Amino acid sequence: MTASDQFNSTHSAVDQYAELVLHNGRMYTLDPAQPWADAVAIRQGKLIAVGSLASLASLIGPNTRQHDLDGAFCMPGLHDMHTHPDLALAPRYADDLDVGIEDPTPEQLAAAIHAYADSHPGDGWIYGQYWVRYTFREAGLTPGREWLDSVMPHRPVALLDRMWGTMMVNSKALELAGIDRHTSDPRNGYLERDELTGEPNGLLIDGAYALIHAAMPPTPVSVLRRAYRDGVHFQTSRGVTATKYVHVCENRLQALKELDDAGELTLRVEAAISWQDDIFPVRRRWELLSGERHFYRSARLSANAVKFHFDGTVEPKSSYLLTPWPEESSWRGKLNLTPEHITDMVVDMDKRGLRVIAHCTGDGASDVFLDAVAEARRRNGNSGIRHQCAHSTLLHPGNLKRFQALDVIAEFSPAAWYPTPFASGARSGYGQERLKRIYDFKGVLAAGGIAVFGTDWPVASIDPWLALETMVTRQNPWNQEPDTFGDPISLEQALQVATLNGAHAMGLEHLTGSLEAGKSADLIVLDRDLFAQDARNYIHHTQVQLTFVEGQLVYDRQGTFSDTPLQAVWEGLPPVIEGKE
Repeated sequence: MTASDQFNSTHSAVDQYAELVLHNGRMYTLDPAQPWADAVAIRQGKLIAVGSLASLASLIGPNTRQHDLDGAFCMPGLHDMHTHPDLALAPRYADDLDVGIEDPTPEQLAAAIHAYADSHPGDGWIYGQYWVRYTFREAGLTPGREWLDSVMPHRPVALLDRMWGTMMVNSKALELAGIDRHTSDPRNGYLERDELTGEPNGLLIDGAYALIHAAMPPTPVSVLRRAYRDGVHFQTSRGVTATKYVHVCENRLQALKELDDAGELTLRVEAAISWQDDIFPVRRRWELLSGERHFYRSARLSANAVKFHFDGTVEPKSSYLLTPWPEESSWRGKLNLTPEHITDMVVDMDKRGLRVIAHCTGDGASDVFLDAVAEARRRNGNSGIRHQCAHSTLLHPGNLKRFQALDVIAEFSPAAWYPTPFASGARSGYGQERLKRIYDFKGVLAAGGIAVFGTDWPVASIDPWLALETMVTRQNPWNQEPDTFGDPISLEQALQVATLNGAHAMGLEHLTGSLEAGKSADLIVLDRDLFAQDARNYIHHTQVQLTFVEGQLVYDRQGTFSDTPLQAVWEGLPPVIEGKE
């Protein structure tokens, strides 16, 4: 019998006593009426009381299990509102190329390609990750087919950059995909070309690289299931109780359903179907959007969202800006769909009850998105669907108040909201003036809007505590340098961003996101009081001891409840999923 079989109807008999009481904790509830508590009572997956142990006495019966938290810090579970375990981990299980270096030089990249070819002889695809443009610039080299042909001319090679905004391929890959100078650019991306001949130079930007994926076999469900399983395991062990997996297809939904059916989907997942072939082909897109998505629905899995790529990324200068890029007279980037297309689709998805999650890295893209949502509100009224501006890398100051006015979620991704060599190298293209207002959590919150975070792994680390610390510091957590990118927010604000605001972004604020009687028992127990020390070099070291979802113990670091009826799905240390094992 699975957890989904344990539901209760409105007329089910209810025991008057709690099944579990956690007490003697320092509980930060996110409930303004009662910010702190020291005990909670749980029955049938719900919090039936929050307060002091004395106030819960009447709920403790002969069969109630009591657990002393010994003063441990407790809080609602975290919400990661944008991540991609499948994109990060499927290459590992498909035995694809993984360079395994955060910012590889061209020399290191070439060595990794040769090593992979030697260990995988034959004429098959060499597909994998990652390369970065700025290391090519530093080496005085130009990435593209000519460079790849000099490294590996006889086998098709396709390599993604770390931003997932550009794919670099060699001539053999272009040949197998049927791409030449006569190939038109897709609307949601483009081929970089030789200025004189029009021949593709081997760099495919944004949705254009789906043309390469279409020539390759699709990722098998078995591989995707392993990838999601490890991602779910890691997130659960780091205190994430709700997440969004954006860009899914029928194979990815099937993999998630199989995990769910096996009792291993230990967090709430909102999966967003790709609107068009932005990363990989989605062969049953229209069937999924028309209703087939409901086949996968459960208490923990929903696919009532759709992911759009409105613009690109910084390194190829495809982020769509309101004013020209630095050192450009007119180039503002690329809007991947026309404003008319965007508006009609947002209006239609809103009417159908589908959340639009729109990739917007440039202030021009988010401006168009907000205009489209405004039109949806005009035509449809307030549907109750909160659409989501993904990444929100650059926002025009005049748009900050529109997030609250239009009930749009501003989601920020930590790929560069604090200084690192990658952030400085990649983000420098925006120019110093724009860098000052990058990832403007503070501005959206001050204007009354709802801001959330999404790790966007594999672009940035999937560890939510790293994101949480750097929200508060906007500084590099690995050194003591004073440099910052953008304005920090308070720890209290950051915790609301990571919990209750995330619940709002999933339309579940009535159910989760805070520790209140009547809500789901989605909570975590930590090894430290987050308020006890300055955030820098402290919060990101947080270890999660226990994770509960719907009152079920899903993670138990110390094995505290081993060999009891509460035994967790996952125990012990988190799996190693970042970098090479």
